[in-house]
Amino acid sequence: MDAVFLFEQALNGLGYGLMLFLLAAGLTLVFGIMDTLNLAHGSMFMAGGYISASVHTQTGSFTLAVAVGIVVTVALAAVLEAVLVRKLYVRDHLSQVLATFGVVLVADDVAKYLWGPSPIMAPTPSALSGAVQLFGFLPYPSYRLLILAAGLGAALALYALVNHTRLGMWVRAGASNRAMAQWMGIRVNRVFAVVFAVGAALAALAGALLAPISAVQVGMGESILIPALVVIVIGGIGSIRGALVASLLVGLVDTAGRSLLPPLLREVLSPSLAADIGPAVASISMYVLMAGVLVFKPSGLFPARA
Repeated sequence: MDAVFLFEQALNGLGYGLMLFLLAAGLTLVFGIMDTLNLAHGSMFMAGGYISASVHTQTGSFTLAVAVGIVVTVALAAVLEAVLVRKLYVRDHLSQVLATFGVVLVADDVAKYLWGPSPIMAPTPSALSGAVQLFGFLPYPSYRLLILAAGLGAALALYALVNHTRLGMWVRAGASNRAMAQWMGIRVNRVFAVVFAVGAALAALAGALLAPISAVQVGMGESILIPALVVIVIGGIGSIRGALVASLLVGLVDTAGRSLLPPLLREVLSPSLAADIGPAVASISMYVLMAGVLVFKPSGLFPARA
């Protein structure tokens, strides 16, 4: 393991962390600010992946595929929010979990009916299929650099939206005191619908960007939802800054565990035993990180609420 390999894995970890942020940011907005636990958020990620992969395969245009994936997913999310989620804002968390988990089951069956049970893979954009020489010594895939840039851009845009716009002010007011915000003339239901749509757009963007480098398959939303929940617990529920920092930490720890731990174990254990233990230990690395953070910061690194 030389310095080039370590630097490459660090970039991979940052890319994975930024994709986790796109998913976790929408989840922490809906859960932390709107106090609604939406397990169907992962289904938005799956929808963005499937739709963008299909459009990309049919048209060959990656930009069009990402745009269509986001627009269609946001439209589906708007219908879901108006028909179901809006009624859950005033219900307890158990009702929210049961209702949105039902949506997950329905979404998986719909995806299986439309695209079949087998995974599909979107092609990598031809313009980004090569590599870029970083610092003159590291050939790094162009597409992964796009993922890094898109994740950073989305993080900055979301931070500005929540903290430096009138919409963000309305969102914080509605989350702090819904009744008072309504008496002051803020249409809280409409503001929350916009927030729900923004969260769905971020999840769809993550799904669309990951489609060319990972298989798009039924149930992918549930598998990515667990790391996203870990992220918002580590970062602090409702905190965009916390979600970003925690996403990068989880991405780096998870990537380091999967790429560095197996060769290190082979130095001290037999190859067969290292092959058995390495993946198991790597898979729990983010949970160990979460436990370590919660020991010292039970409310997360940057809790939005005291």
